[in-house]
Amino acid sequence: MKNEMENDIKKVLYSEEAIKARLVELGEELSRDYAGKNPLVLCVLKGASIFISDIVRHMSVALEMDFMAVSSYEGTSSTGEVKIVKDLGASVEGRDILIVEDIVDTGLTLSYLVGQLQNRKPASLNICALLLKKKTDPSTQRKVDVKYYGFECPDEFVVGYGLDFNERYRNLPYIGVLKEEMYS
Repeated sequence: MKNEMENDIKKVLYSEEAIKARLVELGEELSRDYAGKNPLVLCVLKGASIFISDIVRHMSVALEMDFMAVSSYEGTSSTGEVKIVKDLGASVEGRDILIVEDIVDTGLTLSYLVGQLQNRKPASLNICALLLKKKTDPSTQRKVDVKYYGFECPDEFVVGYGLDFNERYRNLPYIGVLKEEMYS
């Protein structure tokens, strides 16, 4: 059965199968790096919710999960101001923290979040992003150290697999480029 949202997609960048295969590889790498550490895996809501659900099932280490909502977007563009909408329930002091994010676009949100979490004195802090956006103008991106990532994607408006436009398209099983007429 065809999904009614598929007509809004210009092209599929990463198929459901490609995502699943990459998650197996990432899960193995994360399991090796976090062996014996019991990391706190931190989901940045809402976009990373599907990604974290799948990636932790590919990790073979004991772990804990928590959720944080941080926002700097309205519609298609960054407001330039980051705000914490929902903070963590657990303390991060002395813990190995793995931030799980859907996409690194401008880097504004992640750079703010990393700063906030570093102030809480974790033992270690790493980032695992599903997508790293390759900007056509790199000067519009803040430098954020992303140790683990799924795919590098072009500087286009992507949706699916948790990524949205105005809360739509998150439930697509693949990552695709949204047709420009849908958001302009």
